[in-house]
Amino acid sequence: MSKHLLSNIHNPLDLRLLKEDQLPQIAQELRQFIIDVVSVKEGHLGASLGVVELTIALHYVFNTPEDLLVWDVGHQAYGHKILTERREIFHTNRQIGGISGFPKRSESIYDAFGVGHSSTSISAALGMAIASQLKGDLEKQHIAVIGDASIASGMAFEGLNHAGVTDANLLVILNDNAIGIDPSVGALKQYLTAVKEGKNPKKNNMIKSLNFDYSGPIDGHDLPTLIKELNRLKKIKGPKFLHVVTTKGKGLQQAEENQVKYHAPGKFDASTGEIHLKSEEDLPPKYQDVFGLTLLDLAKKNKKIIGITPAMPSGSSLKFMMDEIPERAFDVGIAEQHAVTLAAGMATQGMIVYCNIYSTFLQRAYDQVIHDVALQNLPVIFCLDRAGLVGEDGATHHGVFDIAYLRAIPNMIIYAPINEIALQNILYTAQLGLNHPIAIRYPRGRGVLPNWEVANFGHYEEIKIGEANCLKTGSKIAVLSTGTIGNNVITALNESGNPETIAHYDFSFIKPLDDKLLTDIFSDFNTIFTIEDGTINGGFGSSVLEFSAANNFTNKVIVLGIPDSFIEHGTVLQLQQLCKIDVKSLVNLFSNH
Repeated sequence: MSKHLLSNIHNPLDLRLLKEDQLPQIAQELRQFIIDVVSVKEGHLGASLGVVELTIALHYVFNTPEDLLVWDVGHQAYGHKILTERREIFHTNRQIGGISGFPKRSESIYDAFGVGHSSTSISAALGMAIASQLKGDLEKQHIAVIGDASIASGMAFEGLNHAGVTDANLLVILNDNAIGIDPSVGALKQYLTAVKEGKNPKKNNMIKSLNFDYSGPIDGHDLPTLIKELNRLKKIKGPKFLHVVTTKGKGLQQAEENQVKYHAPGKFDASTGEIHLKSEEDLPPKYQDVFGLTLLDLAKKNKKIIGITPAMPSGSSLKFMMDEIPERAFDVGIAEQHAVTLAAGMATQGMIVYCNIYSTFLQRAYDQVIHDVALQNLPVIFCLDRAGLVGEDGATHHGVFDIAYLRAIPNMIIYAPINEIALQNILYTAQLGLNHPIAIRYPRGRGVLPNWEVANFGHYEEIKIGEANCLKTGSKIAVLSTGTIGNNVITALNESGNPETIAHYDFSFIKPLDDKLLTDIFSDFNTIFTIEDGTINGGFGSSVLEFSAANNFTNKVIVLGIPDSFIEHGTVLQLQQLCKIDVKSLVNLFSNH
């Protein structure tokens, strides 16, 4: 191999100075650079390795940043970031104060649109293309790169449907690797597989029938073919669609062979690909596993139980049930709106439906929660994984708005367990028969009880709806927590010597609130703190303030939680420190009162 080329590429202008036959070397170096950094710093791996050649070809052929390039979701944009003036700071990826793990407009002129959730790229790029037309700029190119899992989502179809009746200068590139985070599912995946295998007659092309100039499928790792085809498409006006076939994890054998695990593998050996296993001995379980194992156990005993997840069977641990009872566990693909209304339809027929969606993704189905579930008072059980601060994924993925956006909805019960036992018991209670929908929110990561499964698994207790608990008595100050952030309060009080002046109450039920206990608390304590790992605007603390105002109490109420700003990426502890809800901040707070 000739001298190192990547170190001289600061932006795409430098890339375009190279001869085309030098680009395979750039691809090799770029792949290695991503592997070297992600193996140490962690992050999303497989997606970016799969689009190395496509990324190089796009920046080589198109005049970025003047030509606008939109990456769907953005898991796959590491190569893009490295080629666009961020190579030297790429090691700060996903770290506090460092660059974001996703494209972000405020970070770079090359990031044409901020992303993180799927299926937005076609609509955004079409909006840009129509705006360019209106401004009289008919030469500007607008490119959306979308994966086969994302294009199956309703919003992508809405964008395709509109684009097909415009003459917008839009190029949609389908990066088809048959996997999102978990393998893609559904009839569209089967159609694309048939196209790739040459089993689908040309006249049956559904993309062509939407008025797109369709080409492909072509090999997404063949740089000369990619460059030739992109140069051809650049000259064609109107909506165009290029079907590119890639391998997720390309260039690292283990990542190609185990695409689910190597989506975001954690630390690994850059030369062998071996993942550095952390000892899981004596560690508490992940909340997602408490959910998954409990649901499987309940479903074995109750034939009416159904599990639904939109494309997150591994992340939500619904996979346990999908493996053992596949006829009652459904992965519906990246389709949160459909997941919620499907659950509603099943609930009308007497099924007990656990709809497991990450908190940040339920935002995408807000109308369905209101119109299809709560308005009809259907007892769908929403299990909101990744509630609260999620860490390195940052602002697009923090589940900090769910309390506020769900609390406004009539008929909705909202519950946040303080630990694994509470989560297990509310999952049990929900299937005994509720008269309302319920949202159960729990965080990413591990619980607090190392021997949870041995000590408690299968031993269920019914929880009384709307009841709060006193965890510690006190004489002057009451701390009201909801959910697992209550463990920070427990630890902080412990470290402060458990002052007899401070009481601690666990308000697992955010709605309905325990008004009776609140009345006693407001009667007994002058100062009341509320703490939550959600936004303080409209959250649990707000509900306590509303109670106080409605009942003419004049106690001092101090609300702790996530401030009214989008919180960046960093470790959960760093972000809790930023929001002053970490143990140390609470110790300081308690010692000053």
